[in-house]
Amino acid sequence: MKKNIILMGPPGAGKGTLAKQLMSALNLVHISTGDMFRDAIKAGTPLGTLAKSYIDKGDLVPDEVTIGLVKERLSQGDCAKGFLLDGFPRTLPQAEALRELSKEINRPIEVVVNLDCDNAELIRRISGRRVCKTCGAPYHVITLKPKVEGVCDICGGPLYQRADDNEEALKVRLEHYVQDTKPLLDFYAKEGLLESFNSLVGKEELFDQVSKFLNK
Repeated sequence: MKKNIILMGPPGAGKGTLAKQLMSALNLVHISTGDMFRDAIKAGTPLGTLAKSYIDKGDLVPDEVTIGLVKERLSQGDCAKGFLLDGFPRTLPQAEALRELSKEINRPIEVVVNLDCDNAELIRRISGRRVCKTCGAPYHVITLKPKVEGVCDICGGPLYQRADDNEEALKVRLEHYVQDTKPLLDFYAKEGLLESFNSLVGKEELFDQVSKFLNK
């Protein structure tokens, strides 16, 4: 089985959903830089405050901050049996830094799973996304409605739209993806690590395809 996985794709391609499925099925540690930054923002730490100023505009958090956070996390004991990186790396400098730090801690990346999805579908998915403020459960105004509008089915907490899930911020994020992140596909293809999947097939079919590939 392949472990130490990077999950790539534009915002809204379904990385978070697939990551949770793989984490449960393959007993991998799910490492989402987005979640780590949101936790820091919620806690009101200096790092969280700095990250919020970038995230709210749809901009990327500076590489040196993100790289340090990821290195610290990958070095922890629960990552020894395999991890799934979601949201990192986003730029070539981050990818190069990850290649070096993964050697330092003897946990090399074994495969890069890339999710393809067209922009029209990305905008539909993200602009309708809602999240529970209390437990973080995901919803969608069209495809995954709660039983009671604005209320989480799981814990009863209020649902909200993240600041970076509006259409204006999304356009900025997609511009960053095209300019900064998409070149990583060439980087990892040259290293023989890249495997791409069409995320429009639906979340269950996508999970089946990816999990079968990882278990080869």
